[in-house]
Amino acid sequence: MTNKVHTASVLFLAAFAIAAAPAQQTLLAAPPDPAIAQALAQISPDKVHDDIAKLVTFNNRSTLSSMDTDLPPGTGVTAAADWIFAEFTRISDACGDCLEVHRDDFIEPGTPKTRILKDTRIQNIYAVLKGTDPAQAARRVLVTGHYDSRNTDTFNTHDPAPGANDDASGVAVSLESARVLSKLKFPATIVFVAVAGEEQGLNGSRHLAKLAKAEGWDLEAVLNNDIVGGDTTPGQTGQDKNAVRVFSEGVPGPTTVDQLRMIETLGSESDSPSRELARAILDVDRTYFHPTATRSTPAGPNGIHNDLMRQLPAFHPVLIFRRDRFLRGGDHTSFNAEGFAAVRFTEWQENFDHQHQTPRTETGALQDGTQGPIEYGDFLKYVDFNYVANVARLNAAALATFASAPGEPQNVHVLTKALDNNTELTWQPPAGAPAGTTYEVLMRPTDAPNWTSFQSAGSALTIKLPISKDNIIFAVRSSDAAGHKSPAVYPSPQMR
Repeated sequence: MTNKVHTASVLFLAAFAIAAAPAQQTLLAAPPDPAIAQALAQISPDKVHDDIAKLVTFNNRSTLSSMDTDLPPGTGVTAAADWIFAEFTRISDACGDCLEVHRDDFIEPGTPKTRILKDTRIQNIYAVLKGTDPAQAARRVLVTGHYDSRNTDTFNTHDPAPGANDDASGVAVSLESARVLSKLKFPATIVFVAVAGEEQGLNGSRHLAKLAKAEGWDLEAVLNNDIVGGDTTPGQTGQDKNAVRVFSEGVPGPTTVDQLRMIETLGSESDSPSRELARAILDVDRTYFHPTATRSTPAGPNGIHNDLMRQLPAFHPVLIFRRDRFLRGGDHTSFNAEGFAAVRFTEWQENFDHQHQTPRTETGALQDGTQGPIEYGDFLKYVDFNYVANVARLNAAALATFASAPGEPQNVHVLTKALDNNTELTWQPPAGAPAGTTYEVLMRPTDAPNWTSFQSAGSALTIKLPISKDNIIFAVRSSDAAGHKSPAVYPSPQMR
């Protein structure tokens, strides 16, 4: 049965006789998983507040403070690291030691003309929720935020640097995700992380990403949360509390010159693994944050899906098709550089008076053009804890979905030997694919940002479509029997 897509897509697709493929359907939201939905409903704005407020009490979480010996007790980055380690341990205790809590503890060498002038201790704290399926437990998805902070002077380790939004908010997302998801079981592994060294040059995440590469982590998705506090400054306009930006790179970080030429030839600049991860997050959002959206299957017994969804407000990611913001960087790029799919979550509109600022009040130009007092500093009072909770729900939903789904299809190819107007795709199952794994071919016009339609391939590992491969962008994703779907994989050309 062919369902209607939006008018522009219908006109575009009709021109290439796609209506002749009777199984093609409009891309719909997957059915919610009741267990995941219950977990999302447990994410607490009050707990988010408590986590951020606690991190602020460490006064100045500059990574450089790890080498100071004159800090008041209970302050500085090392005290913050110890607290995060204790929090992950407490969460693990509550779930019967279900988490393996680790310190990635290392010395970053000092380098002239950088933000780390002398050898400095850095600790990344992370907790691992091991997958329960031996065939899939090697697969990992990861969520992170950075717990270090700074004020106006990057080298200042003593004056206050509250870092409530940048980035205690992102650490709260990681902690809350661990708190609610640790109560569930997943076939694949989830890693909950808080890194340091971000403000000195992404040093902590770079070390962890290289560690993951060296240890052969099968890391399918990295969700970096940095500045997700939903700034609440009075009088500021333009903030959207229903939206969070998701940044994703187009050309993968380690791309070689020859690979870049191939990307340009194929026109796949917008189909990197990170870009497909961002689109998969958009699909997860449709499932768990938009209960009125048309779904591919009805609600479960007693309407449990819809009842649970009514507890969650409408919330949506806005996909930003660039690696990061102008003049800025983030920890996801460390994972991009090692070849991992990684994206960044950031609030819709940032307030730079409340980032990287020593707390103070000065007279300056207000938004209405008048002169008045401006308060600088990344304070707790400018964080919207309900907004952070929504970001945490979206992250947790994505983590749970990807850890429940089969892995991504492997060796996905489009066959290009023949000059014809068809498209033939082949792929192999993901490692450890469970019984009942099926596959979907996603489609969109070449000028469309997101997938518009799909065709089921069932359990087959190949499909031939009466659609020109020159005119449509394709990808393949896997699904388990419950409807948990992997990120899609863009096909590379193969002659056979």
